[in-house]
Amino acid sequence: MSHIAIDLGGTNVRVAVVSDGHILKYQSEPCLSTGSEKEVVHQIITLIESVLDETVDKIGIGVPSVVDYRRGIVYDVLNIPSWKEVHLKDLLEAHFHLDTHVDNDVNCYALGEKRFGGGKPFSDIVGITLGTGVGAGIIVGGNLYRGANTGAGEIGCLPYLDSDYEHYTSSMFFSRQGITGKEMADKAAAEDAAALDLWKQFGRHLGKLLQVILFTYDPEAIIIGGGIASSAPYFEQSMLDSMRDGFPYQHEADNIHVLFSQLKDCNLLGASEL
Repeated sequence: MSHIAIDLGGTNVRVAVVSDGHILKYQSEPCLSTGSEKEVVHQIITLIESVLDETVDKIGIGVPSVVDYRRGIVYDVLNIPSWKEVHLKDLLEAHFHLDTHVDNDVNCYALGEKRFGGGKPFSDIVGITLGTGVGAGIIVGGNLYRGANTGAGEIGCLPYLDSDYEHYTSSMFFSRQGITGKEMADKAAAEDAAALDLWKQFGRHLGKLLQVILFTYDPEAIIIGGGIASSAPYFEQSMLDSMRDGFPYQHEADNIHVLFSQLKDCNLLGASEL
């Protein structure tokens, strides 16, 4: 059998039919992010209908927000202002009569990495995504650890310097400098010295976030994804040096596997495994 997977973002809604980690059908369109709750739900339903066939026996959906995983309720989606409390599991199950699971999108990312990506050899991993913000998904004993309120892994919100880690380890770090991460990557590719130095600064901040992960979760592997991860050559070494610098448990720092995601459509693949 195959599964429907949905990746709901403020920019795009992506839907796929997935079987054993392979995408068989795929559709994507811009999210009606300024629409009403019903309009966005209808958009999701219409996209599902466009790929649905008789082989599908389950639906999994990842959303960029706080989720009551057990009841499938989505709360306060920042990029979709009308979504304050959406009983998405009930709505989709009533329409399609298929078992439906709803989870945070970064949890889907971590699950995708565990099942199909760089996390396959490991039982305990932390997957982090670096983009507009910082997200993390936790895998313990091969399974997602969500916490009591599906809030586990919100490490970007932890206090750091004059703000929190998210402001120093996501695109916010660059916007604080009056530039975008894409522009800074282009400058670094042209061997601009100031840009290369700024990427090293970014790496040093990210290394301190990795220390937090080591202190709190002590995983076998940390897998880094998201748009900023494509610029890893500019910050990877300073990140690793910073992670080791001052960390008191050298054995742990020497044995952690820090990887960058190579898995295409990771969020969709993870959603198919919910």
